[in-house]
Amino acid sequence: MNVEPAIRDQMLAALPSLRAFAISLCGNVDKADDLVQDTIMRAWGAIDRFERGTNLNAWLFTILRNLYFSNLRKGKREVEDVDGTYAGRLSSLPEQDGRADMNDFRAALARLAPDQREALLLVGAQGFSYEETAAIMGCAIGTVKSRVNRARVRLQELLAVEQIEDLGPDRMTMAALQPPS
Repeated sequence: MNVEPAIRDQMLAALPSLRAFAISLCGNVDKADDLVQDTIMRAWGAIDRFERGTNLNAWLFTILRNLYFSNLRKGKREVEDVDGTYAGRLSSLPEQDGRADMNDFRAALARLAPDQREALLLVGAQGFSYEETAAIMGCAIGTVKSRVNRARVRLQELLAVEQIEDLGPDRMTMAALQPPS
């Protein structure tokens, strides 16, 4: 199948963002890489259904999101590590404070409701507008704003953030926890 060079280049440019979003959803780099590969393969195969002139990134993120949730539904039949015993044996102690802070952030992010986490990541980490996020998630803009706000409040509670100085210098953390000005 022939794909226009401009579209191909846009797809390639989207890979880092797709991968970051997939990692945040999956919590596992290998699964995230597989998810991104499946997303690109699915998009490549359905490129004739992409409406030229619309947001290719939003289309790709929608495909990735749908694949993730389809895989999640399929995975419900798998055995879960509910108490974290197995996962606990696989972890290692952080080598520095920044890494520990990021681990705390990831753990807190994982404790958010899936719809809140997804909205927060799309708006805060990926930089999508509320409108684009609503289109990706298939819901109203007000719903996205509400989910992002609830996610930020919950993250602040989980991370015991009381003052803006508690956020640290990390832009990603700042973007996730601080509403846009």
